[in-house]
Amino acid sequence: MRALRGLLVLLVVLGGLFVAADRLAVNFAEDKAAEKIRGSLGLAEAPQVSIKGFPFLTQVAGHSLTEVDASLGAIEASAEGHRLRVKELSAQFHDVRLSGDYTSVESAASATGEARIGYDDLTRAAGDGVRISYGGAGGGKSQVKISPDVPVLDSLDVVGTVSTVGGDTIRLRADKLPTLCTAIPGCEDKVRARTDHDWKLGELPAGLKLDKVTTTRDGIAISATGTDVKLTG
Repeated sequence: MRALRGLLVLLVVLGGLFVAADRLAVNFAEDKAAEKIRGSLGLAEAPQVSIKGFPFLTQVAGHSLTEVDASLGAIEASAEGHRLRVKELSAQFHDVRLSGDYTSVESAASATGEARIGYDDLTRAAGDGVRISYGGAGGGKSQVKISPDVPVLDSLDVVGTVSTVGGDTIRLRADKLPTLCTAIPGCEDKVRARTDHDWKLGELPAGLKLDKVTTTRDGIAISATGTDVKLTG
């Protein structure tokens, strides 16, 4: 009985040491992966990386990680001198392949993600003389209200739509302008110069594409999906 108890104690101690070593290895790998992703995407700061699954060391032995989650923080999209701040971009990478020498993550079989943008950031990105706010979800579209300052009109509110183009571009468009504006020469061009914009995100991992926009009272949520997503270049 004493020998059995001793064996059980030994197994518990060895198990604890294995878990501790496994967690230390995870922490080290997360830091290395964060630096690799930062350098590959040209980020100002290293992202927060979390490697899922246990035990980690057996996953490494198979050159594949079940899931790696990354929060890339705030990034910016640009268009014609106007910059759009994306408050948060997070992604979940599945079936992540490791390099042959185990020193870095290389690609993921699939990935999902989400980006969030505030109406205040959209307003700043649109430039002077325009304000953008929540417009509801009428007609199944992700709508916003665009209020441009146009000299020929006292006040103007138009319904606009936020969408994605080409997997890496956020598009803002006024859907339809009032008859009064279209009847005044030059009015429509002046309005659309303030309401219609495309902002391209240059810091997305290759293979991860923006695909759906949802407007809420708190801001805009943009989902992303991808296959064979490159984590380092």
